[in-house]
Amino acid sequence: MSLIVGVHGVGNYVPGYPLEEIAAQRAALWATSLATGLGSSLENDDVAFAYYAHHLRRNLPVAQGPDDDALDHLTPDETALVTHWLEALDLPESTAQGRLTMPLRHAVAIVAKRFSLDGKLTRAFIALCFREVAAYLSAPDAPARHAAREEVASAIATHQPRVVIAHSLGTVVTYEALHAHPELTIDLLITLGSPLAMPHGVFHRLLPAPINGQATRPPGVARWVNVTDHGDPVAILRPLKQYFPDIDLDLQDSIDLFDFHRAASYLRSPVVAATLAPYFPRH
Repeated sequence: MSLIVGVHGVGNYVPGYPLEEIAAQRAALWATSLATGLGSSLENDDVAFAYYAHHLRRNLPVAQGPDDDALDHLTPDETALVTHWLEALDLPESTAQGRLTMPLRHAVAIVAKRFSLDGKLTRAFIALCFREVAAYLSAPDAPARHAAREEVASAIATHQPRVVIAHSLGTVVTYEALHAHPELTIDLLITLGSPLAMPHGVFHRLLPAPINGQATRPPGVARWVNVTDHGDPVAILRPLKQYFPDIDLDLQDSIDLFDFHRAASYLRSPVVAATLAPYFPRH
C-alpha cells in the first residue's frame, strides 16, 4: 500500500527502460517535489506511480523535422484539438463564428506572448501535448485509451492509496479510470492543471458523457480538489466546478509555472501541501 498514487500528464514517455523502473523513478521525483511543499520527508513507499505513456506512443508516427516544424506535422484530428483549445482561449481577433481565422503558427505565437512563454518551446510542447491527447481520445473504444485507463486503475487497485494526484492529461485518464472502476475508492483526488473542461476536444469526448453540460464525480472519490495556476493555458475552461459541480474545492493560485505546465511546480506549491496535509501521517 502507498499513501499516494501519482498519475503523469503529457511528455512523460521514456523509451528503452523497463516500465517498473520508469514508474519508480517518476515516483521518487514526485515524492521529492511533494516533500518540498510539505516541509516534511516522505518514506520510500509513500508515493507510487501510474505510468501509461507507452500506450499512447505505440501507433504514433516518428516525429520529423526540427522543433520549429512540429506544428506542421500534426494530423487533422490533432490540428482540430489545437484549434478547439485556441478558440477556448478566446485570442484577440483570432476567431469568427467559432472558427480560428488566423494561421495556426501565428495563433500559437500569440499564446506564447500572452503567457510570457518561449515561442519555439511552446510550439514543440503544443504539438507533443495534442498528439498524446488525440492518441488517447481518438475514439471511445480506442485500444490506447482502454490500455492507459486500465494501467491507472491497476496501479490504484494494487497500491490502495488514500490519495490520487493527477496532472494534465493524467486527470482525464484518471477520471475515466475511476468511473470505469467504481469499486476503487480513495479519500482524496487532486487534479492539477486539468484540461477536463476543454470544450469539444476533451469535455465532450469524456466517458461517461456529460449530461446537460455537466459531468459527475467518480463514485469512489470521497473528496475532489482541483488546483489551477492562473497562468496555465492548458487548464481551461475555468472554473472547473462550473462543469464538474461535484468538485469540493476548485482552487486557483499563482504557482509560478515558469516551466510551462510541468507537474513539479504544482507539487511543490503551498496550496497542494495544504490540501494534502490532513492526509499525511505525522512523523
